[in-house]
Amino acid sequence: MHKIVHIITRLDMGGSAQNTLLTCHGLSKRYEMVLVHGLSLESQMTDREKESVDRGIEKAEKSGVKVLSIPSLIRRIDPVCDLRAFISLLRLLIHERPAIVHTHTSKTGLLGRWAAKMAGVPIIVHTPHGHVFYGHFGNVISRFFLVLEKITSPITDVIIALTEGEKNDYTAFSVLNPDKIITVHSGVDTDRFVMPHMNIKEKKRSLGLDPDEPVVAAVGWLLSIKGPEYLLKSMADIWPGHPEARLVFAGKGELEDELKAETSRMGVSDRVLFLGWRDDIPEIMQIIDVFVLPSLNEGMGRVLVEAMAAGKPVVASRTGGIPDLIKNGKNGFLVEPGDVKDLSFAINRLLADRKLRDEMGNRGRAMARNFGVEKMVEKIDGLYCALLSDKKPGDRKCV
Repeated sequence: MHKIVHIITRLDMGGSAQNTLLTCHGLSKRYEMVLVHGLSLESQMTDREKESVDRGIEKAEKSGVKVLSIPSLIRRIDPVCDLRAFISLLRLLIHERPAIVHTHTSKTGLLGRWAAKMAGVPIIVHTPHGHVFYGHFGNVISRFFLVLEKITSPITDVIIALTEGEKNDYTAFSVLNPDKIITVHSGVDTDRFVMPHMNIKEKKRSLGLDPDEPVVAAVGWLLSIKGPEYLLKSMADIWPGHPEARLVFAGKGELEDELKAETSRMGVSDRVLFLGWRDDIPEIMQIIDVFVLPSLNEGMGRVLVEAMAAGKPVVASRTGGIPDLIKNGKNGFLVEPGDVKDLSFAINRLLADRKLRDEMGNRGRAMARNFGVEKMVEKIDGLYCALLSDKKPGDRKCV
C-alpha cells in the first residue's frame, strides 16, 4: 500500500478539518494513511466540541489512520513556532517516506509543501479550502500570501479546488497552470440532514422560540470573513415588515461579544438568539425558514450543502465557490458580499412567500445529492491513482 501523509493545522468542527478527516477515513483501506495536525488550541473548543472532534479522530484511527500531532503547528503566524513546525514536519516526512504529501489550508500548505520538497517526497498535493487572496486580510497581507503561493506553486503537482469558482481565482491570479488544478467538491453526509419525522415545534420550544415564529439563521463561525454583522444589520430592514421573525446564530467566534453588544444597542436582544457551538446542527437546520451565508469570501461552504439537504432556501453571497452550489432564483438567492440592502431584500422576499421557500428548498434537497462523501472520496482516490501511475492530473481513472 502506498503511504499518504495529510497535514493540517487544526482539527476542529470546521469544514476543512471535517473534510480532511472524512478523506483519510474513506481512503484508509486503499492506502496507508497518516494524518498530522496541530493541537487546535486556537479553536477554543468547548468540551462538547472537543468530544465530537475526538470521536472523529477515534473513528479514523479505528479504520487504520495513523494520527500524529505537532504542538508547534498553529494557525497564526509565529516565526518561532513556524520554524519548529517546519523542522518537525521535515523530520517526520524523512522518517515516514510517503509517496504523497497532501497539505490542507494556506499556512500548512506553505510549510508542509516545502518540508515535503526538502524531504524528497515525489508527489505533492494541496487543498487550500478557500484561498486568502482577498477578503480575509488587508491588501498587504493578502498580496504577501499571494506571492508566497506563487513561489510555492512550482513544487506543487496538483491543487484541489473545492469549486470551479476557487479554481478560476487561482487561474485569474496566475498562481498555477490550470492543467494542474482540479475541482473536487467537499463531501457532506447529506443523509444526516434529512429528518422528515422530527417534531419541529418541540425543537423550537426547547430553544426558547415560539413554534409559530419564522426563523432566519446562519450556522458557522462568527468571524469577519463570514459576514455575520451584515446579516444582523439587514434584519433592521426586515423586522418592520416581519416583527415576528427571529434571527438565530449557531456557532462561535471572535465576533460573538461584538454582535451581542450590537443587538443590545439596536434594542433587539429579544429577537436574536445566540446558540454557540452545537452538536445538533441537523436538528437545528429543521427549524430554519431562511438560511443565510453572508460571507465575504468562501471556498465552498459545506454548510450550504447541509442546508440544501435539509430542504432550506438559501440566501448567500455571490463570492468564491458559492455560485457552484446556489443557483440564483432556483434553490436560493445570490447577493453582493457586504450589501445589506441586497441581503434584506432577498430575505424579505422569502419570508413573504411560503410557496417560494418550499419550491427552492425542494430543488436544493435534490441538488445536495451531488455533494456526498462517497463522490469526494472517489474523486480523490482517482487523483492519487493517476498521480501514482504518472498520468495527467485530470485523468482520474485508475484500476
